[in-house]
Amino acid sequence: MHQVPPRETRVPRMHPLAVLPIFVDLAGKRVVLAGAGDAAVWKEELAAAAGAHVEVFAPDPCAELDALSQAPPAGSIAVVRRRWRADDLAGAALAVGALAGEEAAAFAAAARRHGVPVNIVDTPELSTFSFGSIVNRSPVVIGIGTDGAAPVLAQAIRAKIEALLHPALGVWAAVALRLRATIAARLPMGPTRRDLWRRFADKALAARAAPAEQDLRDLAFSGHRNCGSVALVGAGPGDPELLTLKALRALQSADVILYDRLVSPEVLELARREARRMLVGKAGGGASCRQDDINRLMVRLAREGKRVVRLKGGDPMVFGRAAEELAACRAAGIAVEVVPGITAALGAAAELQIPLTDRRHTRRVQFVTGHSEAGGAPAHDWPSLADPWTITAFYMSARSFADMLPKLIAAGLDPATPALAVSAATTPRSAHACCAVRDLPAVLASLALPQPCLILIGNGVAEARAGTAGESLRATAVAHS
Repeated sequence: MHQVPPRETRVPRMHPLAVLPIFVDLAGKRVVLAGAGDAAVWKEELAAAAGAHVEVFAPDPCAELDALSQAPPAGSIAVVRRRWRADDLAGAALAVGALAGEEAAAFAAAARRHGVPVNIVDTPELSTFSFGSIVNRSPVVIGIGTDGAAPVLAQAIRAKIEALLHPALGVWAAVALRLRATIAARLPMGPTRRDLWRRFADKALAARAAPAEQDLRDLAFSGHRNCGSVALVGAGPGDPELLTLKALRALQSADVILYDRLVSPEVLELARREARRMLVGKAGGGASCRQDDINRLMVRLAREGKRVVRLKGGDPMVFGRAAEELAACRAAGIAVEVVPGITAALGAAAELQIPLTDRRHTRRVQFVTGHSEAGGAPAHDWPSLADPWTITAFYMSARSFADMLPKLIAAGLDPATPALAVSAATTPRSAHACCAVRDLPAVLASLALPQPCLILIGNGVAEARAGTAGESLRATAVAHS
């Protein structure tokens, strides 16, 4: 097998944006609002909450607008009881029109002439900016926009984020703002300071109460060491939505990501964009990085103070060589943790709706490797794998299954036992083939499913795929576009 060194890969370019989300400092700035009604009141409140001096031009303002002007959340609100004029827009930071028809178009045109960004409520074609939905944990502010395509979707996303972020998060962020200058003076920019803020963020996101400032100081200035760490993180079978929250946090706090070829591009997209990415993957029968080189690189980067994420397809503890990497970290005195992921057999079973444990048809489940360290078929206990009342999952076995099959049949496996081969489960590239186990090598050769390939055999496979107990399983192949 051809050996290649680990190589650094580039972060993919940004996908096209419908709009550019920005945050505007309106404190002390003048904002002009024309019109009345509920929409005007809401926009007035938003601008005032950001510290703006809001001038509202409305010949007949509603009672709620008048009441809000008497007690704004911040900034100030002045209600001018007349129709707006073009020169009212001069020098404004923003302009908002709760208007319709020709008056809305005239207001938007006047704002453009004065070089003022303008929003016409519910009229995106006349607007140069939009507000979106807002999650307020100030100074943490989250804006959600859909470029006017689906406001209800933005509101649904906002509701989910509101449920995830405790109201106390804003207090934590405010305290961090007060500590920022002190921390910058005492800790140089680099891994040590980044580690401090990482630990702070973990505490803030987990908190269900406001912090005591002394607790934050203790967090900030106790136990500093300029040393890195390693996390062996399971990337799951490919679908980024199957990542655990802990895996996502690890990806977003990594300085360096050492990833396998099995890790999907969609999962890598969730990583911190500033993180270095290095491909250290192995490909069955192709060019591969030596495990010793990966171990040395991982330890060296951690000793440099980096937070290293060793990102592996599936679960790192299931045929992921985690034992060798854990041993290397421990021998070097490097702090190491393991973040589990969904292993390929579980992902494939969920996608194809195959229960791996069904008391009517399956006594047990077993995961076995499809190749030995030398690359050929392993020396398994074949009788233990020949029980049709067991679902056996063979990992990395497409090339070696033809060599293993005669041994399985000689050990007592019925050649008609149902078998299923799955490739790239849970991703848009997913493909699978179903047949009797005796036909599987020929089916695999004819279909050329993408590698790597997982194979499941056992009576439970037939029951789940056919739908009824007596139905036979035909050789089929299905690909999802």
